[in-house]
Amino acid sequence: MNEDRITVREALRDGDLYTKLSAVIMGAGMLGHRQIVKGILVLLMEVAFWLYMVTTGFHNLAMLPSLGTEAQGKVWNEAKQIYEYSTGDNSQQILLAGVITCFVLAGIAVLWVIQMRHSFSLQRRIEEGDKVPTFREDLKSLFNGNLHITLMTLPCLGILIFNIVPLVYMISMAFTTYSKEGEHLILFDWDGINQFIRVLNMNGNIGRQFWHVLAWTVTWAIFATFLNYILGMALAMVINRKDTKGKAFWRFCFVLTIAVPQFVTLMIMNIMLQPSGAVNVLLQNLGLITEPIPFWTNATLARVTIILINLWVGIPYTMLQVTGILQNIPAELYEAARMDGAGPVRIFFKITLPYMLFVTTPYLISSFVGNINNFNVIYLLSGGGPTRVGDTAGQTDLLVTWLYKLTIDQQYYNLGAVIGIMTFVILTIITLVTYRNSSSYKNEEAFM
Repeated sequence: MNEDRITVREALRDGDLYTKLSAVIMGAGMLGHRQIVKGILVLLMEVAFWLYMVTTGFHNLAMLPSLGTEAQGKVWNEAKQIYEYSTGDNSQQILLAGVITCFVLAGIAVLWVIQMRHSFSLQRRIEEGDKVPTFREDLKSLFNGNLHITLMTLPCLGILIFNIVPLVYMISMAFTTYSKEGEHLILFDWDGINQFIRVLNMNGNIGRQFWHVLAWTVTWAIFATFLNYILGMALAMVINRKDTKGKAFWRFCFVLTIAVPQFVTLMIMNIMLQPSGAVNVLLQNLGLITEPIPFWTNATLARVTIILINLWVGIPYTMLQVTGILQNIPAELYEAARMDGAGPVRIFFKITLPYMLFVTTPYLISSFVGNINNFNVIYLLSGGGPTRVGDTAGQTDLLVTWLYKLTIDQQYYNLGAVIGIMTFVILTIITLVTYRNSSSYKNEEAFM
């Protein structure tokens, strides 16, 4: 019997004594239906759960609404002539313990549902005269029919423990006062959506910084994505022309730039464009300029410089992506277009570009998302400077570099969590809307 079609309500309504007993004593249905080992394992899990809840779980849940109330104490000890400190509550640890306990509750609830359905499935097997599989047979099935369970269990647990739990914990911080403001770094409280209001309020200090940084982030992502794409495509088409000689040599030259680690290239560029760097010194020695060019001290020039350096770093990647696609466009399409009298420009816009966009739309979306989160380019070149928009963000900061400064440098952990959530929401909307309206999604089978 397929357990996926069994509901808990059905198990509680039509189940026998063992199945109904499983609602209170987990594993009882398996024990009663001749699956002793599995029943004992499930029962041990329930025992471990109640031991955890009694020892720490209930305390964690009780502390979660307040996040602690007792501050660190300081008392003068006359006998020892020193101050003695009491530990007090640590809201960060209380929040983490509460989040973990909530996940433990969710896990035991899932296990309860699974064992109820499985118990009812075993009952139906016995009623229909089918053989109940032994524990050894169940183990063998994990390497045969249920191999997907064996292969996916550890990765899913890893994602849960190292991704989802920390993510929920960080999201929870956005609704607290966890910040150096008011000295709430050890003992803080829930703050509702006040931090979201601060970020979205265009008249406030943090709000002005957010909208300024968001505008530059989107502008940067558009330029960095589409200039790389267009120029990389143009370079690939030039090298791919029949009349171009030494194709392998030209490709090797551009691929060579990929071999150099990106952070090395960015750091070298940062040094070369300093007021006393190689570029300014060389231009001054040639008499072309009298004063150093303010590559990193002028906000507009810094932004333009970052975009141009990113082209140097990113165009070779695009060229490699596009080269393989260009070579796979059916030659018959070009021959038919030339026979109809189409010129190079018309052929490009009617055949090459639509085909490229059809194939590379997912790549474009991932590049756009990657550029919004492109921490390395901004941080290693300008550090988010040269000047600040407000008291926390710089003129060239992206949302991701601003988030880093808010948390690591300035200890505004609640605001950093809000910025992280806003970045996720923005990227999700852009990605889903763009992809679902692309021809790659609407017509996956063939290029039209």
